[in-house]
Amino acid sequence: MRYAAIACLFALIQAGLPGPVRGEAGKCVPTEEEAEGPFYKPGAPERLSSGSGLAVSGDVISYPDCRPISGARVEWWHADRSGRYVDSLRGTQKTGAKGGYEFTTLPPGVYPGRPLHIHFKVSAPGHKPLTTQLYLRGGEKAIRFDLVVEAGQR
Repeated sequence: MRYAAIACLFALIQAGLPGPVRGEAGKCVPTEEEAEGPFYKPGAPERLSSGSGLAVSGDVISYPDCRPISGARVEWWHADRSGRYVDSLRGTQKTGAKGGYEFTTLPPGVYPGRPLHIHFKVSAPGHKPLTTQLYLRGGEKAIRFDLVVEAGQR
């Protein structure tokens, strides 16, 4: 039974569903670290949009107290429809007073050998930096992706 539950969770993650933010008893769960990949470039411009067709939103949340973090820096980047990483699909913004972020972008393209994905990098004072990825099924028009970062410096 335990193997079946793990296999089911793995299948959901592979299907592009974001991981859980809330664990047992409503406690938040830190977002899993993922590889930065070879195409990260620092200094992405501040923007609310890097295209249209996909709306991405979420909150940046502090672990372990599960409070929203205002002023956190959220960066994103992904491949274009041809599978190339281009500067026009990079962006950054700071979270609002309630810890929220939102942007629109083109749906990510297929990068050979990888599922559809968007890279994220989060930094917030008093918290460990986080690099992760959001996996998509394809065809989404909007998706919510909360980012839970751990308190403490690295």
